[in-house]
Amino acid sequence: MFTGTKPVAQLKGAAAVMDSLDTDPARLEDVEVLTVTYETTAAAKERVLPAGLHPPNPPIVTIQVIGCRHGPLGPFRMAQTRIGCRSGARPRAFLVSAVVDGEEAAHALSSRWGYFCRLGAVSMERFYDRVRTSAALAGREILDVEAVDPVALRASDIQWIANMNLAHTPRGLRLVQVDADFEVKRAERMRPAMHAFDAAAWGEPLLEPSYPVTATLAVADMTLPRLRYVCAPDQLAFFSTEVLRG
Repeated sequence: MFTGTKPVAQLKGAAAVMDSLDTDPARLEDVEVLTVTYETTAAAKERVLPAGLHPPNPPIVTIQVIGCRHGPLGPFRMAQTRIGCRSGARPRAFLVSAVVDGEEAAHALSSRWGYFCRLGAVSMERFYDRVRTSAALAGREILDVEAVDPVALRASDIQWIANMNLAHTPRGLRLVQVDADFEVKRAERMRPAMHAFDAAAWGEPLLEPSYPVTATLAVADMTLPRLRYVCAPDQLAFFSTEVLRG
């Protein structure tokens, strides 16, 4: 059984800080969600994940950009880089880091749901035949990707993968499972084209988007959930999952 080999000591500096694991859900209406999936190199397969997570074959990296115009967290855009994995038998996405352009949202996402957020600039522009998104930190571009040639999908055609966010919590350093719910109103499949991706700036120099897989764009009502599970980053989920209150 393959498991990650990256020492937790090398990961905990890029972990959010949560004072509590008890948070109410937050509903965000009419958000735009662009998810871009690429295969990454075999050299990164186990070396980018902690021992509590399993790498898939082939290894994949996803860039997900969420645009929210209004709601309880205020207006914001968030770009996140995630590594495909499994926690136990379930497909999951391990968060590397996120760039958020709203201070209120960045604080809430970090302290309530364990997203490791940095304030920066995030853009997402939609044209009739494509959508283009970028992210920058301190004026330095770290992401530029577009998705082209949209084809309509049914709302049920997208598989949404829960985040595993590494965070310092009252229970110690934990992987916090964030299984956001999406009520999709419109969805499209597109073809991705990566123009710039600064892996080191995102926090994982070994990540290299090497082969485009797919991209989806959806308009949806998104609910950030009440947290249900956490687990140890250096132990298998079969043995270390902790159930939070219902």
